[in-house]
Amino acid sequence: MYELSINPQQVAETLGKHILADGLDLTFDMEKSQGCYIYDSKHHRKLLDFFTCFASVPLGYNHPKMLNDDAFKRSLLNAALTNPSNSDVYTQEYAQFLTTFSRVGIPDYLPHAFFIAGGSLAVENALKVAMDWKVQKNFAKGYKKEKGSKVLHFERAFHGRSGYTLSLTNTSVEKTKWFAKFDWPRVTVPTMRYPLSGDNLNTAVETEQQSIRQIKAAFFEHKDDICAIIVEPIQAEGGDNHLREDFLIELRKLADEHEAFLIYDEVQTGVGLTGKFWCHQHYAEAARPDILVFGKKMQVCGILAGNKVDEVEHNVFNTSSRINSTWGGNLVDMVRSTQVLQIIEEDQLVDNAAAVGKYLLSQLEGFSDSFEKVSNVRGKGLLCAFDLPNTQMRDKFIQDGLKHHVMFLGCGKQSIRFRPALHIEKGQIDEGMEAMQQILGDL
Repeated sequence: MYELSINPQQVAETLGKHILADGLDLTFDMEKSQGCYIYDSKHHRKLLDFFTCFASVPLGYNHPKMLNDDAFKRSLLNAALTNPSNSDVYTQEYAQFLTTFSRVGIPDYLPHAFFIAGGSLAVENALKVAMDWKVQKNFAKGYKKEKGSKVLHFERAFHGRSGYTLSLTNTSVEKTKWFAKFDWPRVTVPTMRYPLSGDNLNTAVETEQQSIRQIKAAFFEHKDDICAIIVEPIQAEGGDNHLREDFLIELRKLADEHEAFLIYDEVQTGVGLTGKFWCHQHYAEAARPDILVFGKKMQVCGILAGNKVDEVEHNVFNTSSRINSTWGGNLVDMVRSTQVLQIIEEDQLVDNAAAVGKYLLSQLEGFSDSFEKVSNVRGKGLLCAFDLPNTQMRDKFIQDGLKHHVMFLGCGKQSIRFRPALHIEKGQIDEGMEAMQQILGDL
């Protein structure tokens, strides 16, 4: 019967016999990891976690409200052992999840929901919603052939590695080269550097205007053929590139003007990390999306959509099998997500992310004053980042972080991004900053 017989020192070697095992040099011990710390059983060390499995771990490890709730663990085990096909076989657990999500995280302006496993597939289904809607809109305008399936997107975007998303992602050529892609319109992303004042602000406004001109030209060139504008409110993988509210409002206007959907990919920015449950909630109502894509910290991936989709009578949300999958998001993830959402709500962890994130940002700004090599400090809530002079120095910073028992995460060409758990405390931030002081001093 089942037993763990692989020694922690043999994990990478064992995996390497069949997969490209080029991940981190550690063996993650799920039982010994606690709170904001990962335990590495290969090197017998505890690591302060600013990585959280690429921002996918909301509450750290072995949270007491997860471990000590017998009813939750019973439902989790039942879901894991049974794994029903959510698309057609409904359970109390599914209904409980959706009820909790509706209360804690679904805005009233995004009533339609769809669930699936994986952020890329969530993005794909957002695109399918938009394509279906736009093609039917064009038929109503008199078009006799299908038209309206192109997606306008941005440079330095990351939306996934499957199917349609390969035509959008362009953070690294290694992720997409030699795979079939659509020739969809791609525009420059505004350049934002911090502090956002003086020349930095002027550059931001100028590059926003350049991007808007390109978007208008794309809508003119591809008349009635663009179904959506998709954008990350903060481009995470692409370098933690923030976008200003004014720019997002302009995108909203252009989408409406050209009968297209505005899609926000909040797979990484969602579920409290920025100090709001959704990042776009920092901005005015005039910047709201038509479709929101979520994943990572939600545990379940999927989309939320607004009433704009109902302008087409037979849309994907009321026509059977237009969008679907066997497990429809995976019931195990839904049960876990239910508990996570309740803890976020009960412990006011979105507010904690805002408060502790403000403290983290102030500490990073202090490093920028003390170290010339630290620049472009930016952040919303706990989603913070800074730049180092080049890729080599950034990568060395991450490796040196592990030597100081802290896990950092890179993004873009030269950035360090912070993705801590939502319940992190100022004392743990201080611990990380002490390590950072030593690392920067030695670089």
